[in-house]
Parts: sequence; C-alpha cells; structure tokens
Amino acid sequence: MISSPLWYFFALASLAAFITLVEQKSKLKIFKFIPAVVMIYTFSMTLASLGFFEQNEAIDAIYENTKKNLLPAMLFLMLLQIDFMDFFKLGKSLLIAYLLAVLSLAFAFVLISFLFDFNKEMASAFGALSGSWMGGVVNMIAVGSALNVSQEAFGYALIVDSVNYTIWIMFLLFLTPFAHYFNNFTSSQEQMAKLSSIGCSCTIGAKRYWFLILLSIVVAFVVNLIAQSGFALLNYTTTTVVFATLFGVLGSFTRLKSINGSSEVATTMLYMLIALIGSKALFENFNGVGIYVFAGFCILLTHALVMVIGAKIFKLDLFSIAIASLSNIGGVASASILAATYNKALVGVGVLMAIMGYLVGTFGGLAVGKIMIWMVVY
Repeated sequence: MISSPLWYFFALASLAAFITLVEQKSKLKIFKFIPAVVMIYTFSMTLASLGFFEQNEAIDAIYENTKKNLLPAMLFLMLLQIDFMDFFKLGKSLLIAYLLAVLSLAFAFVLISFLFDFNKEMASAFGALSGSWMGGVVNMIAVGSALNVSQEAFGYALIVDSVNYTIWIMFLLFLTPFAHYFNNFTSSQEQMAKLSSIGCSCTIGAKRYWFLILLSIVVAFVVNLIAQSGFALLNYTTTTVVFATLFGVLGSFTRLKSINGSSEVATTMLYMLIALIGSKALFENFNGVGIYVFAGFCILLTHALVMVIGAKIFKLDLFSIAIASLSNIGGVASASILAATYNKALVGVGVLMAIMGYLVGTFGGLAVGKIMIWMVVY
C-alpha cells in the first residue's frame, strides 16, 4: 500500500505515461473503442479499489493541490489553439450547424434531465458530461470540478461519454455514403469545395514544451491567487476555470497561438488529472450505471432529431451537421477522421471546430449543469 504522497503521485504519473506509450507505439485495436483517458481512469480506479493507495491527509493534500493547479494550466494551453478569424471563415452553413449542435445538446440535456427526474448527483454528473459533449474531456473536468461532482459521479459520466461516443462516431461514419440522399432531402448546397484552405497553425515549427509548461504554471499561480483574494464567481474552482479560460482566449490573439507543443503538454496534464480523479473512485460505488448510459442515448437521439429538423429548415448538408455534431461530442481526432471521409482537404475544418469547443464547452456545460441542478432543487 502506498502511503507517501510522492510515491502516490509517481505511481499515477507512471500509469498515465505507460498507457499513453502503449497507445502511441502499439497498434492495438482496443484503443479505437476504448480511449486512453478511459483506460487511465479505469486502471487508476482499480488500484484504488484494491487498496493500493492509502487514504491519508498527505495524499488528500497532494491530490487537491495538483488538481487545483493542473486544471487552469491545462485549460489555458488548450485555448491557445483557438483561431477566431479562421472560425468565422467557415461560412454560414457550418456556423449555423455548429450553433445548432450546441443548442440542441443543451436542450437535450435539460429535457432528458426533466423526463428522467434526475437527482442532484445525477444532474451534476450529466452537467459535467454536457461540458464534454460541447467541448471535450478537458471541459468535463473543468465543469465537474466547478459543480463539485463526486469522483463516483464523474466516473459514471466518463463511462457514458465513452460508450455513447463510440456508437455515435460509428453511426456518423456509416452515414457518409448516404450524404447525397440526405442533401436532396434538405435541398442543401454542399459547402465542402470552398473550405479546403482552412486549417490550424498550432503544429508548425519547433516544439517549445518547457516554455509552455513554465507559462502555464505562471497562469495557474495567477488564477489561484485571484481566487484566493476573495473574488469569487459561484465558487473557488469556477473562478479559476473562468480566468484560465479568459487568459487562454486572450493568449490566442497573440503570437503564443503559433507556438508548437501546447496540445501535447495540455494532453499530458489531462491524462494526469484523469488518473488523479480515478484514484479517488471505488468499484463498489458503480451500481446502476445502465440508467446513465440509457439517458445518454436519449440525449443523443434528441440531439439528432433537432439537427435533422434544423438541417431541413436551414437547408444544411450532411457534412455540415455531422462535423458540427462530432466536433462537439467527439473532439479533434474524431472530427478530423470524419472530415477526411468526405474529403481529406477538410481535415482542418474538423480540427478548427473541435478546438472551438474547448471555449464553448466550459461555459455551456456550466450553464446546462446549473439549470439541471436548479431543476432538482426547485
């Protein structure tokens, strides 16, 4: 049993590094269905459930301090990649589709929360999930922390995210050959031809890892200093999340945006955060996960119906609504894959829309989560 906070931290870091290395170096097909973040969470939770980590004050302290500093640092680095100018070059159809995807997901979460009569724990867990489905796992952690989601409830949300996302991306890929029929149904004009020049400059040039790590540490220190000063937006964590987001957006308007390596550093921080959260969850608390997964499918079904109706009203093509949906529910990798199935030159469109979700996901998830919790209380 590990009782030292340093060995506890080292064990989790080693676990995250090992699984990431296996994913990158091996060609195991399991990673296509179970993302690395889910594996890291599962193995971390398994170790905790087997009593591998002693629950003492020293370990609790390093858990809280690491999470408190890594979260704003990670958010800042992720948001440096946003390019607002390129986003608005997407054209009317894609912008409408993106807005429709965000609003339909928000509506679906609130509706299903009402129909399933969520309790406060379930409402907060799905609030965190809404952050993921409007952005990514980064936003799920940010929203979950701000809403004080328990480790067990967060685990439920992560399971729902993994199961439903896997089926959703398979479904959208399956639809690709039928784009012509859908476009005839909506009387749409395909937008793909004029979008091939859009891309992301965040992977050009030498990688500046140490500079980015130092910069993110400074940002984490500053936002925690602001939160400790007595200035509060709802609570401590929400304050750090909002200010880290603000600094990231401001940084995206400077030359910091073009520094290569921010995505890799932020992803490393994300994996460490997932390992930390998993280390505080226990297997015996995961009874009844099926109702969570079913509720997740109902949210996707509601989202799909609204997207199809919107596509018919606004005459949107299948590519526009599919990439808008998956850039929210999936992320950079899955949105890129889907875009490439239509045209390899459109990969940049998927990347750009998914990166934009890092900004929308936090605020959207917080809003949806607060509404669902308010519905429980009142």
